[in-house]
Amino acid sequence: MTKDKFNSFSDLLRGVLGARLTGGTEMADLFTEDIVFEFPYAPEGFPRRLDGLTALKGHLARLGPILELREFTLHTAHVSENAVVFEFSCKGEGIPTGLPYDQDYVSVVTLREGRISHYRDYWNPLVVLSALGGAQTAAKAYAGEATDG
Repeated sequence: MTKDKFNSFSDLLRGVLGARLTGGTEMADLFTEDIVFEFPYAPEGFPRRLDGLTALKGHLARLGPILELREFTLHTAHVSENAVVFEFSCKGEGIPTGLPYDQDYVSVVTLREGRISHYRDYWNPLVVLSALGGAQTAAKAYAGEATDG
């Protein structure tokens, strides 16, 4: 498979899910109101589960000031009628530290009526901790607290 590159997470989702996805132009339009987003390997201080679109929007708002995500590369996708499993990578950096955030993911996505209703995201927690300067600093950054240094 050719490695397709995308400039944003929403563009990646549209590229992977194609015509199965019927949401609007905004990122939030891609998800159902009752979306369940799971992060089984999230480190302490980060959520393991988000319930609902409001929780997802809040999570994305917390990530924006601490992680810059620049380039997404789709490596492979396994598609069925209402679910997609895909592998991708992301290049970016921790904003407070300037350290690289080069992450590999495996995501399992379930669709309902043209929108994402369940998203299970597998990624290496050590990468985010490193990019944000360690476990305590990362948890404080996610919580919006000032960090020393």
